[in-house]
Amino acid sequence: MADLVHPARALWWLFEPVHAVTYFQPEARVAFEEAGLHGRLHGYFATRAAPLGAVDAAPVTAAFFNFAPTMVESALPEVWNHASPEEALTARLKASATVLGRLLEHVDQGQVELVAETLEQAATRLDCAGRVLAAANAALPRPSGLYERLWQAATVMREHRGDGHVAALVTAGLDGCEALVIRCAMDLRREDLQPLRGWTDAEWEAAAERLVERGWLTAEGTVTELGRIGHQSLEAATDLAAARVWEDYPRAELDRLAAALKPISALCRGQLPINPMGLPDNQ
Repeated sequence: MADLVHPARALWWLFEPVHAVTYFQPEARVAFEEAGLHGRLHGYFATRAAPLGAVDAAPVTAAFFNFAPTMVESALPEVWNHASPEEALTARLKASATVLGRLLEHVDQGQVELVAETLEQAATRLDCAGRVLAAANAALPRPSGLYERLWQAATVMREHRGDGHVAALVTAGLDGCEALVIRCAMDLRREDLQPLRGWTDAEWEAAAERLVERGWLTAEGTVTELGRIGHQSLEAATDLAAARVWEDYPRAELDRLAAALKPISALCRGQLPINPMGLPDNQ
């Protein structure tokens, strides 16, 4: 791992694609549809929210943070009329096994086992207080299949970091749309993220105006020095919130995990049509 990057962030760069790839692959759509989850929104919101139970839109909007409430409300709670949370959980494990099985077929299975076991062990050591999505996923039964284990462990770890990132955003006084606007002004594409998150043009522009008033954006929509410092502080706070679980691991063990994860992550990353997570290009 690069010495200039916090270990918690460097590892997130590697395990995030393992989680995210499932939602973008045709095998996942088939598995979701077989469970009664038709359409991208039903499949995504049902399978990601399923660990919380048959919840309404409000807690999912809060937990997912940067989705427009109207987008979440278009799927929840109506989706539970088509598939129960238990059926959604089964569908997402089936999807993960099929997708990762295809992508990692020629990867050393001993290395896959190493990654799955190490992430599973780390997940059991997480402090999930105040982290609803992480806690709900960590409480799920351990799957039996290797690829299901890998995906679920990566999911627990990324939801744990994501919950911490939401806490940092809230502490900084940013709302969900503002968080997307500032990130798109830096290095992501509005045309990718805005439709995926469901914000209207009026809502997006209003968020941009608030960031201009705050001094994080110029009137032309570029990031100011204050905005860059603010964003760096957010990322540092997120790293700190995710760091404790890795602190007792010797550096050699972290390097071993990263080395085993890299080819797995690269194969998954290569199947992502867009980069909504803001992962660096060289990972």
